[in-house]
Amino acid sequence: MQKITLSTFKNFKKNAQKIVAITAYDALMAGIFDEYADMILVGDSLHMSFNASSDTLGISVDSMIYHTQAVCAGAKRALIVADMPFGSYYNTDEALKNALKFYTQTRCDALKLEVNADKLGMIESLVKEGFAIMPHIGLKPQSVRGEGGYKIKGKDEKEARELIDLAKELERVGAFGILLEGVKSEVAATITQQVNVPVIGIGSGVECDGQILVWSDAFGFFNEFKPKFVRYYANGREFLSQAMKHYANDVRSKAFPNDEESY
Repeated sequence: MQKITLSTFKNFKKNAQKIVAITAYDALMAGIFDEYADMILVGDSLHMSFNASSDTLGISVDSMIYHTQAVCAGAKRALIVADMPFGSYYNTDEALKNALKFYTQTRCDALKLEVNADKLGMIESLVKEGFAIMPHIGLKPQSVRGEGGYKIKGKDEKEARELIDLAKELERVGAFGILLEGVKSEVAATITQQVNVPVIGIGSGVECDGQILVWSDAFGFFNEFKPKFVRYYANGREFLSQAMKHYANDVRSKAFPNDEESY
């Protein structure tokens, strides 16, 4: 399988080929997803699904680097994008320092940052230093405490115009793609039409150039709550629970191991 590069990724949009993206946090899952995914995001969502936190805040750069290293070991084809966690890019110098850590300590292809218009200069500086950057706009999970919850974006004309303008500016300063979360579908469609870089949506409608889901949501492992935009493609939690029950019963009844499974 040929490795997907930034050039390949950009060509998906030019060729009107939908982009398949998923999160992963370890080599095992990355290896399974790699055959089908065009992009794997090492998302700070792992702080919720992996560490059982109530939000994505609080995970460190070192933890994100550890998981990115693991994903890079498991995936050979997909474009690997690593999330820069909350607090790791509060100014341009800090962003450059931590971006350098990701690039020198992992084999990730690109970095994702949750941004607003105030970060345009930072994105431009990172791109000029040779970092591939995918800004994340719309609903930004790292802002959940400051905003008092998860707020859908683009619900009024002013907010829609600001998002469209921001997307255009992010393309201008060198972003190779944009992740669009929790944006009204019609606004997301307009953004996708008006920028020349791929737009990956999550909860932003079908007209984006591609879609991404958190893997534990998509495959039914996390069911504390189900966001509107999530579709279950498997009942993973129930499947694994039943398999574990079967294993436990076999151990307790001495059905496992049998003679053929023993030395």
